[in-house]
Amino acid sequence: MLEIKPIFNALLRSKVGAVLLLIQIAITTAIVSNAAFIINDRIEYLNQPTGYQEDNMFKFNVMMFGTDVDLIQQVELDEVTLRQMPGVVNAVHINAVPLSGGGSSTTFRLKPAPDKAKTDNASYFETDEHGLDTLGVELIAGRNFTQDEVVINRDFSKHPNVALATKALMDEFFPDGDGLGKILYMGDQPLKVVGIIGMMKGPWLKLEERKDKSVILPLLYPHKLQQFLVRTEPGQRAEVMKQIESVMHQSYGKRVIQDLTGLDKKKANYVAEDLLMMRMLVILISVLVLVTALGIFGLTLFNINKRTKQIGTRRALGARKSAIVKFFVVENSIICLAGLVLGVCGAVVLGQQLMTQYSVPALSYEYVAITALGVFVMSLLAVIGPAKRAANIAPSIATRTI
Repeated sequence: MLEIKPIFNALLRSKVGAVLLLIQIAITTAIVSNAAFIINDRIEYLNQPTGYQEDNMFKFNVMMFGTDVDLIQQVELDEVTLRQMPGVVNAVHINAVPLSGGGSSTTFRLKPAPDKAKTDNASYFETDEHGLDTLGVELIAGRNFTQDEVVINRDFSKHPNVALATKALMDEFFPDGDGLGKILYMGDQPLKVVGIIGMMKGPWLKLEERKDKSVILPLLYPHKLQQFLVRTEPGQRAEVMKQIESVMHQSYGKRVIQDLTGLDKKKANYVAEDLLMMRMLVILISVLVLVTALGIFGLTLFNINKRTKQIGTRRALGARKSAIVKFFVVENSIICLAGLVLGVCGAVVLGQQLMTQYSVPALSYEYVAITALGVFVMSLLAVIGPAKRAANIAPSIATRTI
């Protein structure tokens, strides 16, 4: 039976190395568990459903510099021209592009301002009756607005009186699910909700409280910088995008086409920082695990070289190779378990600080447990090689004076 007391005595004789390794294991456990949790959270964030056919959609801007054209008439002509292009499902003039990180938002209310009432903030999109189909989102209740309900403005003197809203927003105001046909106020302007949309992410995926809450308004207000959104048939987007500039210039030449970009690319640009952070965390985890494994490997080799005479003596007295291997495995396990206890406590504290200071979701203890188990298995694998090397030391060599 293996005695623990000699192992403790051996650790006390070289406690500096053991303490440093213990601290390294604790730091690795604390950081890796939180980093792995954040990586998984970012993966879910990057892969979350949006409600859009991102691979079949693109947007572009039009900067008008000609003064001999009626902007409203030109926008309507451009929309018709785009919809007639081969491969195009639908197209609209729109004030904001979903998933892009830029758009418009405001506070919606149950009573007109300035009356006190329940409020909630949501993004809003201004477009015409083709907007719903162009976005490709699902209308789960009610109807789309009609062409007659679209307000065409030159000076904001008129306002729409109907709207489409996402289920997430309506559930905030009407938890019983009876929001269809009810009135929401945008400032003091009443909007009757004639349709409810299912999944539809807004421009800001990073704003957890707002990303699912959007309103579509039947409003057209063209100015010199215009924005169009187009949805194509599957596989046709690249071909349609190649023709956009020439088609638009054929309709009216005194303008410049800008930012012709697929919706998936706009989203990728928006989440690029999150993707970079995730990659950096993967590198951090890899480096920490490698350094800890090398630390265990190096400390074990150091202890073997330091105890060569002791190991040889034990072998000469009849100790089996398995006993030598077991000695170093148990020694390493004691250090590792002590480090894991500190590391688990550190992981919980670090997770709470990240949640408080940076609004990171609460750390799941499942990640702490998995990380601790992984570090323990890694430590065992790192010590096996040096331990077998120690077991192969010949008694005749090890008992020489060194």
